[in-house]
Amino acid sequence: MSVQPFEYSVLRAVPRVERGEYVNVGVVLYCQQLDFLGCTTQMHSERVRALDPDADVEGIEALLAAVSKVCCGGPDSGPAGQDALGRRFRWLIAPRSTVVQPGPVHTGLTADPAAALERLAGMVLS
Repeated sequence: MSVQPFEYSVLRAVPRVERGEYVNVGVVLYCQQLDFLGCTTQMHSERVRALDPDADVEGIEALLAAVSKVCCGGPDSGPAGQDALGRRFRWLIAPRSTVVQPGPVHTGLTADPAAALERLAGMVLS
């Protein structure tokens, strides 16, 4: 299998948007040439509460579950989850002023996007 370009964004929990502090809670990876869109999320409740003891951890977990649903697609993923993979990725990484925000988009090369996603998640979510 040949090496192909991919794009990814790290998802951040920002419990108090006005302060700009965040905790990495997920990675979304898209590889157009290999028809791959995947995400990994991992909630770090204690880290989020260290930034804001009153953070809505359950709300953040619900938002991460919604991200996973849109990423995977399917009948219960809503209108965004019905779009083509590239459009779903763009929707997931669109800037928002909410408690779960995408970071900048980065690129890389891989022959195995699932392995690249696992490697990136291991680096940013630990």
